[in-house]
Parts: sequence; structure tokens; C-alpha cells
Amino acid sequence: MIDRRLTFLGAGNMANAIIRGLIRSGQPAARLTATVRRAEKKAELEQAHGIAVGFDNVAAAREADVVVLAVKPQAMDKLLTQIAPVIDPSKLVISIAAGVPIEAIQRRLGEGRRVVRAMPNTPALVGLGATAVSGGEHATADDLELARQLFDAVGTTVILDEGLLDAVTGLSGSGPAYIFLIIEALSDAGVKVGLSRHVALKLAAQTVYGSARLLIETGAHPGTLKDQVTSPGGTAIAGLHTLEAGGLRTTLIDAVESATRRAQQLGDSFLEKP
Repeated sequence: MIDRRLTFLGAGNMANAIIRGLIRSGQPAARLTATVRRAEKKAELEQAHGIAVGFDNVAAAREADVVVLAVKPQAMDKLLTQIAPVIDPSKLVISIAAGVPIEAIQRRLGEGRRVVRAMPNTPALVGLGATAVSGGEHATADDLELARQLFDAVGTTVILDEGLLDAVTGLSGSGPAYIFLIIEALSDAGVKVGLSRHVALKLAAQTVYGSARLLIETGAHPGTLKDQVTSPGGTAIAGLHTLEAGGLRTTLIDAVESATRRAQQLGDSFLEKP
């Protein structure tokens, strides 16, 4: 439980997932607020979580101890301009906007502001997210610990230097898209060799999920677990030979590198704005 008043400015899927996780972990709904743009979204959040939801970003930020910036990157400039007059050094600002550097946020909010940047991913929607957090120059150890508690409510959290957040974006931030493509391809393969689409998709998804759980819970190296499946002259080693010949390993590494470079470009473009 976080003994602070938290507000989420913007309440899309990710903010909604975090709010749900916080309440499930024991956070009192009375300490949570959010802002939205549409009346139907306001009613939906109030009904789902029992929290106060409004339309005024400035009023919500003024009353909060922790302000979570949960709007899309293209809306950040407008939001930061709105709330800057009510953000003082006593408040902690946590941003989950992809590609927006801490320096850019601090520049718009003012000197001495405490800022933490986070990169969560979409499995947070089912409580299985992977999040990395980084603190700005004025963020304290307690601020980072609070951010860790916040995101631990929807998965697992690591604390890193901000210089590594673009790599996190390329790996775990974009990673669900890679995994969904792999599951879809495995499902297609199952159909090709005679399984129904429903059965193939169910088996493919459960295989990926179960394999990840096995890796996490045993703490074993993936190579060790792979070797446990590959008997001499067996089916798995034949399949692995085909994957290596097709360059799967290299392709995945290249995908993470490409996504990381794109995240760096987006961050640089944001810093170039006045």
C-alpha cells in the first residue's frame, strides 16, 4: 500500500491496469483519482474502481502527492504546460509516456522537480507486466521505491539508469508484439500440419506462457531448459536446426536493436522541441 494521494492524468489501458492492480493489492480507492476527457470514460472508471474521476488536470495535480503522467507522448507538451504551475518540489511526477526523456519533462515543469520515468508493457493489463523505472537528478531513493511499489502491483519492476530505457523499450516494451507474432506463426504451423485453428492457437499460447513460467520459477538458464527438451536425434533438435538456419536468433536481436534505435530517435526529437 502506498501512503500517498495518487492521481493519473489520462486513464487509458495502462493507467487503468495500474489502478486495478493497486486496488487489488490493497490501495484504498479514496487515495486514487484520475482524469479523462470523455464523460463515458469517467462513468466507466468510477463504476469499475470506485475512485474519483474528473476532467481538470490542474485541479487533480494540485491535490495529489504523486502525479502519474499517463497520456500519449504527443499530448505531453500540452499537459506539462497545463500542470507546471501546480507542480512543486514536494510532489513526485511519474511518467509512463514512451520516448519522453526526463530532461524534457523537468525542463517544462521547472528546476528541482522530482521526476521518475517508467517503461511498462501491455501484459500489465493482466498483472504480468515488466517495467523499468529511472529517476531524474532530483528523485530520491524513496521516490524510486515508491515507483517500484506502484508497478509491482501489475508485474515485476527493475530500476535502471535512464540511458538504458531505450533498450528496455526495444526489448520488453515492444517485446509483446514479437511474442504475439511468434504465437501466431506457431499457430499457423499447427494448422499447416493438421490441427484446427482453435487447438493450434490454444497450444501455442499455452506453450509460450508455460515456458516463460518454467524459466522464471526455476531460475534456470534458457539454454539448459532447451537442452532438456532436445533428445539426441529427436524432434526438437530437428526443429531447432531449422530455426537456426532461418536466422530466428539473429532476426530477434535485430528487431530489438531496431526498436531501440527508434526509441532513441523519438527521445531526441522530443528534446529538440523548445
